[in-house]
Amino acid sequence: MSRDTVRENASGRQLKKQVDLTGGNPGKSLLMFAFPMILGNLFQQFYNMADSMIVGNFVGEDALAAVGASYALTNVFIMIAIGGGNGASVLTSQYLGARQHGKMKTSISTALITFLAVSLVLGGLGFAMNGTILTALNTPENIMGQARLYLGIYFLGLPFLFMYNVLAAIFNALGDSRTPLYLLIFSSILNVVLDIISVTWLGMGVDGVAIATVMAQGISALISFGLLLRKLKGYERAQEDGFRFYDRAMLGSGTRIAVPSILQQSIVSIGMLLVQSVVNGFGSAALAGYSAGSRIESICVVPMIATGNAVSTFTAQNIGAGKLERVKEGYRASYRIILGFAVIIAVVVSLSNGAVIASFLGGDMSPEAYAAGTGYLSFIAYFFLFIGLKAVTDGVLRGSGDVLVFTIANLVNLGIRVFAAFHFAPVWGVAAVWYAVPMGWIANYVISFSRYLTGKWKDKKVI
Repeated sequence: MSRDTVRENASGRQLKKQVDLTGGNPGKSLLMFAFPMILGNLFQQFYNMADSMIVGNFVGEDALAAVGASYALTNVFIMIAIGGGNGASVLTSQYLGARQHGKMKTSISTALITFLAVSLVLGGLGFAMNGTILTALNTPENIMGQARLYLGIYFLGLPFLFMYNVLAAIFNALGDSRTPLYLLIFSSILNVVLDIISVTWLGMGVDGVAIATVMAQGISALISFGLLLRKLKGYERAQEDGFRFYDRAMLGSGTRIAVPSILQQSIVSIGMLLVQSVVNGFGSAALAGYSAGSRIESICVVPMIATGNAVSTFTAQNIGAGKLERVKEGYRASYRIILGFAVIIAVVVSLSNGAVIASFLGGDMSPEAYAAGTGYLSFIAYFFLFIGLKAVTDGVLRGSGDVLVFTIANLVNLGIRVFAAFHFAPVWGVAAVWYAVPMGWIANYVISFSRYLTGKWKDKKVI
C-alpha cells in the first residue's frame, strides 16, 4: 500500500469523525451535534464557577464578591470571543457545505489572525483601565483592591481566552464538536487543580485563581491550535480553490456576521455588566449572593445557547448545500429540544437552589447574601424556555447571514434589561435586576421570530 493511500485512508477516517449536518434526521443530527457543545460549555462554566466556590469557601465573602464584581466584565469578553468565533465560522460552515475547501481554509486563517490582533488590543486596554471600569460600576470600596488584582491578571491572559474560543468555534464549524469538549474537560480539571494548589497550598487569594485560569486557557489554546493544523491536513488532497493566508474581502464578509453574533452571544453579559452598578449599590453581601446566582444562571443557559449555536452551524451548512427546507425542519426540531431542557432545568433549580447558593457562600454566609442568591434563582428558573427560543431563532438568522433584524432584536433585549433594572430598582429593590431578564428575552424572541416568518433569511447566503 502506497504512502498516498495510507494518507488518504487516515484523512478519510478523520473526516468521518465529523457530523455531516446536511443529511439524516434533522432533530437527531442537531441533538448529536449540540450535545458535545453543551457538555463543553458546561465544563467551561464549571471552571469559571470553581474560582467563585474556592475563594468563597477558603478566602471569604469579600473575595467572592471581588470575583463576582469582575465576573460580569470578564464574561463579556468570553462572550465576545465565543460570538466572534461563531460569527466568523459561518463562512467556514458554508464553504464546507459547498465543498470549497481552499476558501474554507482561508476563512479559518483570516479569523485566527484577526481575533489574535483584537485580543491583544482589548487585553492591553483592559489591563490599563480595569480600575476605571470597576469604579464606573460602583464596585464597593472594601473589595476594590482584590477586584483590580483579579481583573489585571485576567486581561493579561485575554489572548489565550480568545484564541481558544475561536478555535473551538472553528472545530464546531467543521462538524467536530467532540474535540472542543475533550479540551474543555482537560482545561477544567487543570484549572480546578491549579485553583486548589494556589489557594489552599500556596495561601494565595483572588490572584491565585486568576493565574490558574490563565494558565489552563493558555495550555488548552496551544493544544487546540496543534490539533486544528492536524485536522486541516485531511483536506490537503481535496480541491484547493483559491486558498490565501489572509483575505480582506473575506474579513469584511465575516465581520458583517461576526459583529451581530458577538452582540447576540454577549447580550446577557453586557446586560449583567450594565446593571452591575445597580447590584453594587446594595452592598457587597447582596453582590456576593447575586454573583452566586449568576454563576448558576450561566450554567442553566448553556444548553439553550449551545443548541442555538448548533442551529447556526446546521443552517450555514445546509444553506451552503442548497437545502433550505431542511433548515426549516431543523428549526422545528430545535423547539422540542429546547422545551425538554427548559422543563428539566426548572425542576432541578427549584428543588436545589438553596443548597447550591449555600455551597458558594460557605458556612459564614450572611442572610442578605443568601436571600439575594436564592431569590434570583427562584424567580429565573421558570423563564429559561424563552432564552432557548431566542437562541435557536437567532441561530437560523445568524447561520443564514441575515443580521440586521437579528442585531435590532438583541439591542432591544439589552435596552429593556438595562432600563427596567435602573428604573424599577428604587421600587422593587435588587429584585428589579432579575425581573428585567425574561422581559428582554421574550422581546428578543418575538422580533427574531417575526423575521423568520417572513422567509427573507433564505436569500441571505453569504458565499
